[in-house]
Amino acid sequence: MTTLLYLEDAYLHEFDAIVLNLDPASNAILLNRSAFYPGGGGQPADNGWLTYAGATIPVVRLRKAPEGLWHHLPPDAPLPEPGTIVRGKLDWERRYALMRTHTALHILCGVVFRDYGALVTGGDMEPLQGRMDFEFESLTKDLVAVIEESVNREVQAARLVRTAILPREEAFQIPDLIRTKINLLPPEITQIRTVEIVGLDLQADGGTHVRNTAEVGPIRIVDYKSKGKINKRLYVALEP
Repeated sequence: MTTLLYLEDAYLHEFDAIVLNLDPASNAILLNRSAFYPGGGGQPADNGWLTYAGATIPVVRLRKAPEGLWHHLPPDAPLPEPGTIVRGKLDWERRYALMRTHTALHILCGVVFRDYGALVTGGDMEPLQGRMDFEFESLTKDLVAVIEESVNREVQAARLVRTAILPREEAFQIPDLIRTKINLLPPEITQIRTVEIVGLDLQADGGTHVRNTAEVGPIRIVDYKSKGKINKRLYVALEP
């Protein structure tokens, strides 16, 4: 199995690991530990590199499997033998932008749920921009401006962001832990990771976040659209 280092420390962007296994058919290697986020929950996978045998090789794809996290390399890259120590390095500028963006979307979600009781029906993100869909019957320009103001007050409040891993039974005793319209956590998952913006929001989430809402910086709601009778979309953007 691969120890997923980002679950405990999202700021770790260089690490050493041991090659456990090879997949020559897809030119991939399995590591005993990794800081790479493989993608999921609307957050894209990390980019980065592995260094071994005096060469630095880009990681072109990441794949989660029951045995751990596979790191796919270019087709012409030589595969290190099992037991080899490799050095991993993330594209930190991109990862940190995604961390800020992910936390920004949780701030938005927390404000909308707290103030309007609206559930999330979808979401997606790229570095420094993203969108979330909510169960709103109507959404006006004036209301969007109020939401943006409220969201930025939470940024300025410099709220701590904390993660925890809880047994499933304990996690699901937390009211409103699942803010999405559909619970996407399959029953075989027995440990639930939570992300808490202290005083604002607490959700089940497996992605990477900043430690404090102040790191997010100003959030702009740059557009909004109706995607159905009770489905409205908000687009956000952050400053570089």
